[in-house]
Amino acid sequence: MKERGKQMANSKIIIVEGPQGTGKTTITDFIRFSLNYTNLYRLCGTSDITPAGLKKATIMYENLLTYIKSLENQSINLLFDRTFFTEEVYCRLGLKQYSFTKEFNRLASHLNNMDFDIYYINLYLKNIFLFEKRLKREGKVAPDYLNFSTDNSIRQQNCYLQLAEEIKENYKNIKVYNVSNDDSLDDIKEKISNILF
Repeated sequence: MKERGKQMANSKIIIVEGPQGTGKTTITDFIRFSLNYTNLYRLCGTSDITPAGLKKATIMYENLLTYIKSLENQSINLLFDRTFFTEEVYCRLGLKQYSFTKEFNRLASHLNNMDFDIYYINLYLKNIFLFEKRLKREGKVAPDYLNFSTDNSIRQQNCYLQLAEEIKENYKNIKVYNVSNDDSLDDIKEKISNILF
C-alpha cells in the first residue's frame, strides 16, 4: 500500500464500469443521491476509431486526471460512469484501430497514486440471458462502431472481468469490486452500500 502524507484522503473516487445492460446508469444515480458531496460524471469517450483517435483520447483523459488531482482532499467525492478503462476494453476487443494499453497503464498508475480512496466497481451479469432483456428495454442508440447486442455485451463483460483482475494485481490502491447485478434493485443497492458507505 502506498504511503500517504500526514493527511489521509477525505474524498472518494468511484468508477463504475461494465458492458451495456449491467445497470451502470441506475447504480451511479443511486450512489450520486446516497453519498453526500458527490459529483457524477458520465463519459462516452471519443467516437474517432482511427489512429487519430488515440491522441484525442489520451489528451482527454490526461486532462481529466489533472482535474481530478486538483480536487484532492477537498471533501468532494467524484463518481464516474465509465472512464479510460472502457477505452482500453474497446481497444482490446478490436473496436478501434489502435492500441491504448501503453496510455492506459500510464493513466492507471497516475490514478493509483492520487490521495483519494479509490473504488473500481465492475458490474456484470451472471445470467447472460438478462443482457437481451435489458438491452431491448433500454433502447440505447449505439455509435457506428458499436452495436448493442447480447454477444457484444458478453464479449465486453469477459474483457472487463479480465481487466479487473489486472487492476487488482497491478494497482494496489484501487479497490476492485466485481458486483453481479442479476438480483433486485434493493439487493444491488445493499451490495453497493456495503462497499461504499
